[in-house]
Amino acid sequence: MLVGYARTSTADQKAGLEAQVGALKAAGCEELFVEQVSSVQHREELEKVLKFVRKGDTLVVTKLDRLARSISDLVRIIETLEEKQATLRILAMNLDTNTPTGRLLLNLVGSVAQFEREIMLERQREGVAKAKTEGKYKGRKPTARAKSEDVNAQFKADQRPTDIAKSVGIGRASVYRILNDAGLV
Repeated sequence: MLVGYARTSTADQKAGLEAQVGALKAAGCEELFVEQVSSVQHREELEKVLKFVRKGDTLVVTKLDRLARSISDLVRIIETLEEKQATLRILAMNLDTNTPTGRLLLNLVGSVAQFEREIMLERQREGVAKAKTEGKYKGRKPTARAKSEDVNAQFKADQRPTDIAKSVGIGRASVYRILNDAGLV
């Protein structure tokens, strides 16, 4: 059975997700697992698809970066598939781990992809450091602390922190941080 997995990093990437789903259906995938979550977060649907695949199944993805965030992550996924006697197919690369050549190419491409990501992150860190020294980088604006007055007022009106978080649109931890700073908890 062909089992598809599609992922985008954010909910804003609807067109990309639709394109992945379309490609997976066109490839003949009978089951699809779809999620919109950053690769650095817990990928629940990926865990589900890895539990779902059985002996003889093929996990199909459109691109390698939709599946793994690093070589170690890729190795873990491949090992899981091998333990279940399943294979991996990456459509954009016409790569299938059902063959020795496919397994070799996957390891090479995965190494190159991880190298590219590490170089990109290094450049990003250098750019941020340079911008900070030039006084051009301030970081993102604090969103939760800007709502401190509203949080404090609602707490003084006997609202629960969970309800305050929902009504103001911030996390519960941020509510507690604001209340702690104000000496209210």
